Amino acid sequence: MKLGKVEFCHFLQLIALFLCFSGMSQAEFSRSGSKPYFQSGRSRTKRSWVWNQFFVLEEYMGSDPLYVGKLHSDVDKGDGSIKYILSGEGASSIFIIDENTGDIHATKRLDREEQAYYTLRAQALDRLTNKPVEPESEFVIKIQDINDNEPKFLDGPYTAGVPEMSPVGTSVVQVTATDADDPTYGNSARVVYSILQGQPYFSVEPKTGVIKTALPNMDREAKDQYLLVIQAKDMVGQNGGLSGTTSVTVTLTDVNDNPPRFPRRSYQYNVPESLPVASVVARIKAADADIGANAEMDYKIVDGDGLGIFKIAVDKDTQEGIITIQKDLDFEAKTSYTLRIEAANKDADPRFLSLGPFSDTTTVKIIVEDVDEPPVFSAPLYPMEVSEATQVGNIIGTVAAHDPDSSNSPVRYSIDRNTDLERYFNIDANSGVITTAKSLDRETNAVHNITVLAMESQNPSQVGRGYVAITILDINDNAPEFAMDYETTVCENAQPGQVIQKVSAVDKDEPSNGHQFYFSLTTDATNNHNFSLKDNKARTLIKGK
Repeated sequence: MKLGKVEFCHFLQLIALFLCFSGMSQAEFSRSGSKPYFQSGRSRTKRSWVWNQFFVLEEYMGSDPLYVGKLHSDVDKGDGSIKYILSGEGASSIFIIDENTGDIHATKRLDREEQAYYTLRAQALDRLTNKPVEPESEFVIKIQDINDNEPKFLDGPYTAGVPEMSPVGTSVVQVTATDADDPTYGNSARVVYSILQGQPYFSVEPKTGVIKTALPNMDREAKDQYLLVIQAKDMVGQNGGLSGTTSVTVTLTDVNDNPPRFPRRSYQYNVPESLPVASVVARIKAADADIGANAEMDYKIVDGDGLGIFKIAVDKDTQEGIITIQKDLDFEAKTSYTLRIEAANKDADPRFLSLGPFSDTTTVKIIVEDVDEPPVFSAPLYPMEVSEATQVGNIIGTVAAHDPDSSNSPVRYSIDRNTDLERYFNIDANSGVITTAKSLDRETNAVHNITVLAMESQNPSQVGRGYVAITILDINDNAPEFAMDYETTVCENAQPGQVIQKVSAVDKDEPSNGHQFYFSLTTDATNNHNFSLKDNKARTLIKGK
């Protein structure tokens, strides 16, 4: 017949009760001539208490009070003259005594895990005088343990980690179960551990609860987490022992055991030639089954004709290689580039170098696409010169622009009139020849900065700009002018040769053409012999007679 937990406990109780009641050695006072018995500092004398240790089986569930033992004084003649009194822990509430016989009974179910023993005091009184016939004495009732508590994992459920690819026997975590039963009595609290779920990957040490790896080379990339169920069973694991379980979640932590590999041997990307410097051309990524720091990459260009034109850097968030432009692209100069790119783990684990090189290469071909570009002038600036005396329609100079695209579309020229509001110049739409359209005056505007537009004939929206600086050359076309009107006063007694006025002149022409002045007196002034002009250097003198 198979017994359940409750039935089994009752079975043990009955056995213990049988042992308790099998003789006086368990819990009965006796009168004997044995050697003195020491209890709480008291010794048995000829006229004193006599008892052995009291024991009570815990968890007794019977309908009648449980007999504990018997108090007896050696002065008790059995004639009813002695009255027994019980005091101390649990007296009256748990333990009762028959005042005539000294029999002690327990009235309640006792739990050793709540209280392992009770200290009580015994008195024997003369029933008539109510005076003690024995000194009061302490005694102990010990609660006898039964296996009524299963082991418990107080810290469960557990989580733990162990590096993948660990050798067999690598410690993972230790689990501990506690049993509230008496560890000093029998095997009720002696626990052994076993694994119910998690084999064959893990094992548990039966005595210590240390969980270890049981298979070599467990691969995180194949399976990264395991759920274990661990059992703790008392009674040294024998039949009839009580058990408890806990779960242990074991996560395989990553090691760098996977080299990076590009998914493809080659890649191709198309980019327009107009893409600005520092723009992203492409993103490529080498696959790495590892995670975290073990999957961090370094990328570099190891070969190809794009060195110096492109560069590659790693995106730390995505571990992609980002290819960017370092210099302007020109379809007309070069239509494609080939790069050899290497990806490598930053930190390779020496234990796994035998799995292959922890780097890989791929080829990236970059196709440069033609973009319809505006015409380009042959020079950034065209300096030109023309005399202010030139005739309308005379040629000043020529500008030239071409379509840089392979189509080489014809170019038509025009002047941006916002830079030539007075329309002094014209340009031939086909040849780029610049001519005068109006008379020029250097003294009005010495330099004309104009912008010439070059448009593709096939696509007028493509417009290039050239810059022309036209310098107007001077001619001597302006007479000198006195700087101001002069009015001079002279004393009547002025001495001959005395300077009475300085005069000066200005000329709008450049110095090389008109700034060498000659002064002379008018006809009226010449007939006046009181004044003369000295040295022709702008000094007017009094001429004496």
